[in-house]
Amino acid sequence: MGELWPDQTQTIPEPMPITGLHPVVAENEGVLVRMAARRGIHVVITHGYRSVEEQDALFAQGRSTSGNIVTNARGGESYHNYGLAIDFALKTPEGDIVWDMERDDNGNGKADWMEVVALAKEMGFTWGGDWTDFPDYPHLQMDFGLSIRDLKRGKRPPAAP
Repeated sequence: MGELWPDQTQTIPEPMPITGLHPVVAENEGVLVRMAARRGIHVVITHGYRSVEEQDALFAQGRSTSGNIVTNARGGESYHNYGLAIDFALKTPEGDIVWDMERDDNGNGKADWMEVVALAKEMGFTWGGDWTDFPDYPHLQMDFGLSIRDLKRGKRPPAAP
């Protein structure tokens, strides 16, 4: 299960470094950001690893706490909780962080968002936007063939491919 995406444009603080990711996911996250930059697309990783407590707090948002509902995943039910997922956004030339799937800041006639998705898929990420039951457009994950059920039972992917 994934997270809903925010409004199209939002001002948020500069992202903190993403830690707690599986080494393969962390390496590929960096490669994705660099490959997109070579195409003139500035990718910002907005979320990576989340603790169960952080996930539960997000799940409570819009339900028992104020704000909009942003996830259907409780703690332990998100690939973020196992360091296997990242969320991304785009940074405009003006410095805004946006979740705009139509934008073409590099001017090549293709939506920057979908260019990032295509790069991520080539690298082995699964895109949450392909999910039919609950699309999660900023979400990218590497599950290594493991389900949430497997992860809850203690199975983990190897540290190296």
